[in-house]
Amino acid sequence: MSGLNKRHLPLWLLASCAVAAAPAQAEMALTDVDFELAQLDLAPAVAEPAPAELLPASLTSAAVEAELAADAGEPAALDDQRRLSFGSHVKSIKYEMGAAFAYMTAVNLLKIAKRGHVDSFSFHDEGWFGKDTEVLGVDKMVHAHNAYILSELIGARIRKKTGTTRGTAMSGALLASGLMLYSEVFDGFKGGFGYQDLVFNSLGAGFSVIRNTVPGLENKLDFRVLIIPNSRVYNFTGKEHYRQQRHLFALELGGFKRFEKSPLRFVELHAGYYGKGFTDREQERGDRLQRKLFAGVGLNLNELLFGRKPKTRFARATSQLLDYWQPPYTYVHAN
Repeated sequence: MSGLNKRHLPLWLLASCAVAAAPAQAEMALTDVDFELAQLDLAPAVAEPAPAELLPASLTSAAVEAELAADAGEPAALDDQRRLSFGSHVKSIKYEMGAAFAYMTAVNLLKIAKRGHVDSFSFHDEGWFGKDTEVLGVDKMVHAHNAYILSELIGARIRKKTGTTRGTAMSGALLASGLMLYSEVFDGFKGGFGYQDLVFNSLGAGFSVIRNTVPGLENKLDFRVLIIPNSRVYNFTGKEHYRQQRHLFALELGGFKRFEKSPLRFVELHAGYYGKGFTDREQERGDRLQRKLFAGVGLNLNELLFGRKPKTRFARATSQLLDYWQPPYTYVHAN
């Protein structure tokens, strides 16, 4: 990204000569002045631009351009060369991180309060995707997706606050992993700390780093959740909550140059996982436990509705939502 143009502030030596004599005398006077300037080496001075790291944050080109873009309602161009430390990234979103920790603390304390008691801290082997697990591993995919979204949100916030891109994906993933670990510690007092959750938290955060650092990948590959509505539309807790969810990777053909102007830009290729047969109602019916891998094609709503560059804030917000959420009935899947 090109930096903000800095105007040079030369210091000019103003020489005034009162020339009232004949033209020949005036020419001689000017020649004498030029000679004296050369002898004294008084050429106009050029101010050296201050290094970016010595400027206040509010005066750096990235910060100024970010503010101008925000005022215009447009996404700011980001500096992909300047690298800030992890500490600087944390400091730039200290209030947001404080709010996130407060939220997770409140949510987990409420869960403990509903149980009515606190257990001693313990570890619990939850398993992975086996039929002996409570929800056939769907909860592991939920952990991965939650950590992934949190990493994306934190990384995006750091980029907005600092005007830079280098290192922000890793900082976002580390901070998100820290928040998820903090939440997992509470599980140790209400049933047991499961290291499997920690592994999938790390996988989700790691995918965010890969997606944001491999050139062009964020325009090609998404990790999404598909929620199948039921009679209550959506369950926030319990086994029904996991039964409604399917997690998938979506490969967007429109992200490849060869398909940019082809009708295939509206097509996505899907692959994912879900489980069924583990809810109470399914068990009462005698349904068998089923772990399902699926594949299929979907409609690229981002490309259809907004193209590659959404123009309004509402369009950008909706476009970003569609990167992480697959609307129901916009695909054809086969197990």
